[in-house]
Amino acid sequence: MLRKERSRSFREFIDDDDDDDDANDDANDDGDEGLSPGLFDEATEDLEREEPNDGTSQDNDNNGCGPPRRFSKTCLRNVFTVVLIFIYLLLTGVAVFLAYQTISDFLEKLNNPVMSVTYKEVDYFSAPGIALYPGKARLLSCKHHFHDYIPPLVDPGKPQEKDCLIEDVTYFGPFSNQTKKRALVFRGPTDVRNKELIFMQFSQNETEEDFSAITYMLFAKFGDLIHSVNTSAFMRDCERNYSMWTFSGGFRTWVKMSLVKTSGKNNDAVEFRQESAVVKFNDKRPESEKTNQLFFAVFEWRDPYMQEIRLIVTANPWNSIAILCGVFMALFKAANFAKLTIQWIIKMRKRHLRNKTRELNQIN
Repeated sequence: MLRKERSRSFREFIDDDDDDDDANDDANDDGDEGLSPGLFDEATEDLEREEPNDGTSQDNDNNGCGPPRRFSKTCLRNVFTVVLIFIYLLLTGVAVFLAYQTISDFLEKLNNPVMSVTYKEVDYFSAPGIALYPGKARLLSCKHHFHDYIPPLVDPGKPQEKDCLIEDVTYFGPFSNQTKKRALVFRGPTDVRNKELIFMQFSQNETEEDFSAITYMLFAKFGDLIHSVNTSAFMRDCERNYSMWTFSGGFRTWVKMSLVKTSGKNNDAVEFRQESAVVKFNDKRPESEKTNQLFFAVFEWRDPYMQEIRLIVTANPWNSIAILCGVFMALFKAANFAKLTIQWIIKMRKRHLRNKTRELNQIN
């Protein structure tokens, strides 16, 4: 503004001098000699002094580069700030999700262990215990045979020779103290390579019943019963822990056993699995003897493989801890990144306000 006022004063001064020259030549000569040289030189010096700034201002005003450039920088800064905040929020969300997913997977694997099944081949099994509950039935014979060969029956329904080791145990049932049970416990086969089996024959003279069957139970070791201090308590515990099966009268029931050992979190358990086949008995006895119903049972090992099941917890706490440490480091880095971003935003805001204040002071 000052520069324009000085230029305007100089032009008015030159115009006034021209008018005076037209009116009075003598006065113009005197005026030019006395006033114009000093004033011209002074005005020229002022113009030369203001000319660089005036040219820059005019270039800026004509080209319009000042405000658009400042506007574009401000927009870029704002966009970059929003992008940084979005990246921070994205990183934080991913880290929180990973932490939650890691903890959930660890708890799920901890509560649901994986079953690992292996088969161990053996030549001999420990003699299992075969507990039969004959009730009113009578044991006629019990013999060990090999190679799946059972000789033909001689005088079925009559007592035969016995070569089995048998224990007679009486005890009260585990689920009802009022029920008294009698069990005949047989020492089971051991030689699985030679296909050792045990053949049993029972008879029951009971014509009033519509159905007749004998219940039996298998447990791991017959020697545990022999060496137990209280056989009644031992049989009560076995009945509580093992399953019960039956075989019917008038048939030969062939039971093939397999042993399964399960290793759990706290203790180990032994379970028997069986495959049974039923064959009809052709009763050739006289009609007078058929009222005495016969039971036949064969117990044999199915194969020389013992199945072992182990419960494996696949959740590794060290892996989970390592993942969580990585997640927490990512959260820490994200928090530090957010801190630097906020500091940068505050710094940019202060600089913008300072520049704006400076421009307003220059205009005033």
